[in-house]
Amino acid sequence: MEKKKFFQDKVVLITGASSGIGQSAALTLAKMRAKVAIASRNYEKLKELETQIQTAGYQALAVKADVSKSEDVNDLVDSVIQHWGKIDVLISNAGEYFRGNILESANEIFRKSFDVNFFGSLYAIKSVLPLMLYQKSGRIVLMNTLDSKKGIVGDGPYVTAKAALDGLGDVLRQELFGTGVRIISVYPGRVDTQMIKNIEVPWITPKISPNAVVKHMIQGIVKNRPIVVVPHAYFSLGALNNLFPRFMDWAYRLLRLQGLER
Repeated sequence: MEKKKFFQDKVVLITGASSGIGQSAALTLAKMRAKVAIASRNYEKLKELETQIQTAGYQALAVKADVSKSEDVNDLVDSVIQHWGKIDVLISNAGEYFRGNILESANEIFRKSFDVNFFGSLYAIKSVLPLMLYQKSGRIVLMNTLDSKKGIVGDGPYVTAKAALDGLGDVLRQELFGTGVRIISVYPGRVDTQMIKNIEVPWITPKISPNAVVKHMIQGIVKNRPIVVVPHAYFSLGALNNLFPRFMDWAYRLLRLQGLER
């Protein structure tokens, strides 16, 4: 009941909403009576989701946007404000998985990863933040990954960009102290989405469902938790890597956590 009351009539902007975690978040929050603005490059799937939500009697607004382009993000935020007059929650979820060894990966791959996985969030934050500061309230959710706390071999371009996002969220949370705007950084393990459908993971780290991530993310938003780790059992992973880096390297090799491409 507390969650439903919190989100009722709140305007929630979700990037990367056409599938996976973003789609699950849109459906879940719409049922909680939030007004969901959904954004993605895939406008066809986005419109299908918008229709699904509206047909069920809830409110949704689909806006095509490429978060790697600052002008697209600014237009997206303007569209939501024109439609509903405010933005209460930003869920910066859009991401793209770039796999490859660091030496063998072209510099352009790193740039592409940063464009989506880092700058996509930075553009969204800088676009919504002036309004939230004026409102003296707001939640900004940064969808990160546990890999940013302990990198996995073969994920260099993806992990590097997400590690930068980790630093951004940490600094921004401190800068916004006392403003009424909160930063919630979410760190899921590997999630069962299209992004890693061709990666076979070891039994010890099974893929988790998007719904599980959304459930914990919503709790984090309502409870104002600065850090949300899913599954929660992995909460100490970053600290362990800082204290025992070589041991953690060995454990990752032993468990073959990089997975196998099918």
